[in-house]
Amino acid sequence: MSDETAGGVETPGPEQRGGRFLSRLRRGLFMTHTEILEKLGTAVKKGLGFDETLLDSLEETLIEADVGAETSAALREALRARGGSSAGADLDELRGILLEEIERLLASAPRATGGPPPSLEVVFLVGVNGSGKTTTTAKLAARALSAGRSVVLAAADTFRAGAIEQLEIWARRLGAPMIRHTEGSDPSAVLHDALSAARARGAQLLLVDTAGRLHTKKNLMEELSKMRRIAGREVPGAPHQCLLVLDATTGGNGLAQARRFVEAAGATGVVLTKLDGSARGGIVLAIYRELKLPVVYVGVGEGVEDLIPFEPSQYARALLGEEALAES
Repeated sequence: MSDETAGGVETPGPEQRGGRFLSRLRRGLFMTHTEILEKLGTAVKKGLGFDETLLDSLEETLIEADVGAETSAALREALRARGGSSAGADLDELRGILLEEIERLLASAPRATGGPPPSLEVVFLVGVNGSGKTTTTAKLAARALSAGRSVVLAAADTFRAGAIEQLEIWARRLGAPMIRHTEGSDPSAVLHDALSAARARGAQLLLVDTAGRLHTKKNLMEELSKMRRIAGREVPGAPHQCLLVLDATTGGNGLAQARRFVEAAGATGVVLTKLDGSARGGIVLAIYRELKLPVVYVGVGEGVEDLIPFEPSQYARALLGEEALAES
């Protein structure tokens, strides 16, 4: 299968933009959109127009879905400005206006850079412990390999016990070469050797699994900055992407993490994992409005195929219940 690529990751092709993407995302966002629609439906049944009571209910519902206080307030004000039926709010009318405002918000953040990738593309995976970086690295490798690209993996997480072995298992399963040192080694040394190996093999993509680190640990964040300098010295423009892997269930804490990674690691996009089975799918909106970062992929399951390219307009529909919208 051959997908278009943009900045080291495949952009959604027709299949992803169509039913497969929507069905998987709807499954992942089921709890989120169910809660949103139930609570908005209750407010609408009270027979009120677009007044403060209804807007209060909307804002509270969005905050509970981890849209974030600032973003929820902004959507509330947008709906107040748009107005609606004065005699009584209609759920379909409310949902339609909210959908338009969410789509407008998602369009405000930059998209992943288009165009052909460089001869050797270097992509860092960064984030805190437990966000799913190693598994995401493997899933991205699987997608690139299925698209016909040659891939090298770098096991630069030398601190977490078992991280190297975990990535090595994936590398064997995928048939991709992996560069590793012993546990506790200097991650920058691993990166240096991986860059050399990728160039020697004529690889098209180098995926670097970095160690999980708290955004508050200055020395570890500085280590990421050092790795960025090494990559840029060895390969022009590298790292071409720095993908921040965020756990969707962390909620508002994820935003605090992300801000620091943007500053120290130069994060260019987000991979949002564990979106399935959570009522917190609204965090995507906070990422777009407050961080101005595009969400590149979302994880809606544990399988390799469950890491899917993010499509903003389809996300907006899934967040508000696509089936109901189609009927309205």
